[in-house]
Parts: sequence; C-alpha cells; structure tokens
Amino acid sequence: MTSFNGLGMNLGNLSLLSNAQTRSISAENFTGEKGQGGKATEGAGAECASNLGKGWKISPCVEIKPQEEFVLADIEGMGAIQSMWFGGYVGRDFILRMYWDNQEIPSVECPFSDFFACGFMDNSKDNTDQNKKIKFAQLNSIPVTVNPNNGLNCFWEMPFRKRAKITLQNISEENKVIFYQINYTLTEVPENAAYFHAQFRLTKPIKYMDDYTIIDGIKGKGHYVGTSLLVGLNGEGKWWGEGEIKIFIDGDKDYPTICGTGTEDYFGGAYNWDVRGEYVTYSTPFMGMHNVIKPDGLYVSQQQHALYRWHIMDPIRFEEDLRITLQDLGWRNGQKYLPRRDDMASVAYWYQTLPTNPFPQLPSREEMEII
Repeated sequence: MTSFNGLGMNLGNLSLLSNAQTRSISAENFTGEKGQGGKATEGAGAECASNLGKGWKISPCVEIKPQEEFVLADIEGMGAIQSMWFGGYVGRDFILRMYWDNQEIPSVECPFSDFFACGFMDNSKDNTDQNKKIKFAQLNSIPVTVNPNNGLNCFWEMPFRKRAKITLQNISEENKVIFYQINYTLTEVPENAAYFHAQFRLTKPIKYMDDYTIIDGIKGKGHYVGTSLLVGLNGEGKWWGEGEIKIFIDGDKDYPTICGTGTEDYFGGAYNWDVRGEYVTYSTPFMGMHNVIKPDGLYVSQQQHALYRWHIMDPIRFEEDLRITLQDLGWRNGQKYLPRRDDMASVAYWYQTLPTNPFPQLPSREEMEII
C-alpha cells in the first residue's frame, strides 16, 4: 500500500486516507491547537454575546492598529497551508507577508488586495462615497476567489518543513479590522516540494519604450505559476494591449525562451476582448479579465482593467533564474505601434527552493494609492 501524506488534494485522491492532521487558525483559536477553539472570554463579539456566555462568537476578528504588524499564524513543525479566507478591510493599507522555515526575509510580500488579484478594491470608510473606490468584481478561479461582499479566498498549497509565519501589517493611520481563517495540515513534506512565493511590482507610469517588469531577480530552481495584473490607462483610450509578454529562463539575455503575441492573448482572450464594440469581462478557473472600470463622464476619466493568468496546467519551469516582462503597446494612426505610458501593477506567483532572494523595497503608501 502506497502511503499518502494528504498534500496535493484533488478529486482523484479525495477518498484516500492519510496520517495528516488538520488544524485551523482564526481569531477564535490564535494558535490552531487541538481543542482550543471558541474559548475566548474577550473580543469584538463579547458584548453581542453577553447574554449567551462563553463559546458564542466572542472573538470573530481582530483590530490591527496603525503601523502594527500582526502575526496571523506562527506554526512550528512540518506541513502545509491548504486554504485561507479573509473578510473585513480589503485594500492596500494591509501588507501581507509569509516566511518559511525561519527565513528572516519574506517569500511573500505584497499589498493584501493585490495578492487576491483585486487591487482596485478599497472598502475603507473614506472610500465608500457612492462606491466610487470599492470597485468590487467577483473572481472565480481555482486558486483564488473573491466573493460577495469582499470575501477573499486562497487555495494555493504552501508547504513548509520547520515553520510557517504569516503577518499582516497596517500601514494606514487608522485601526482596521480583519476576519480570517487559515487552514493547514501537519504532515510529512516530500523532498521535491518547493516553497510558495509572491511578489508585488508597480510602475506608474511606464517610461516611453520601457518594458514593464513583472518579475526579476528570482534565483533557485522552481516553477512559475501565475500573474495578476492591474492596468490603468493614461491619455487617450484606444486599444492598449498589443504588448508581448517575454519570459527569460536560465540565463536568457536579450531574447526570451517564451514570447507571447499580445496582452489579451496571454490572459486567454483574443481580439481586444471586443464583442460588438464593448469589453466583455470573464472569470474562469485559470484566467480572466474580471474587472473593467469605465470612465463615468465626470471624475473617473481613465479606464482600468484587472486580469489574472494561473499556470496550473502549464507551469513555467526554471533551473537557475527567471525574469518576465510585458510590453505596454497600442496603436498610432496609420497602423503603426505606439509605445504607451500606462500604469501597471502586478503580483507574480511561483514555487522555488530556498533561500529566497531579497525582494525590491515596496513602494510607499502614497505611491500605491489607487487614483
């Protein structure tokens, strides 16, 4: 009988028994220890449950103070994060970080909303006037879903061998509330299991005839598994997505091993996503252009797009290093290409061996503000 460790769950192995142990961390069980959930006597729900007593939703969430970096999870041992759910504040005033096996630098570092491919969303109390800045759009995919009303879900499997630490930093000047559930397993992790990584990048605007860098500086062996992208158009609209994605693998210099044919092609669409003269949004298991924010004829003057592409069935494998760029390209009159100067922000997702190469410094809060 072949042993099964409870990792890589899918419909094909769902019936298989294993010795893996299931645990879960939330504001009702900060450590995830067995039999320790729902025991709080203080918390955000204490007054609501004052006539019910202990065990009745006393601590459903936490409030993170300005500049505080709150530890969501600190797990000792060997296992894997298998799913995460979040509610409450959604936006770039939270920075999500993940550390594997006692590394001092994070393997995941990006604004909270961007990690879930919904970087345009901001539901803070200052941004709710007529829903101008909330910009909710449902996202339906295999590893990431965004559901009404601002429910964020992640199903990327994240193995660790010694320790997993996940933090959320509030970089704003006001308290912010987060609800969360981090589900994980304690089990044997195979030698060939790599570590999950995600990195945020932002350029606004892109310089004339410069390529946008999705990722650079990856060192180690691994495979690339996804891209989420935000595009904010500058200047006259017209079509903007002629740019090719270029993927430089293991020492490629001037020319890549993988070269795409257009931005909408990489994200699984075709011919400008144009159906009867309108952009048509879509959200599918592995790719989507799920949000288009259109000019309103008044203060919202520029169009914005949110997209994702998950390389789950077709991961991009590398032995030593990886670099990925995207051209920002439209049309001039006379059927000539026009290098554009739009705003782009992205998150790159990949698995690799440790150690993690240090990431570039995150942009400031003011630079990351959605305008």
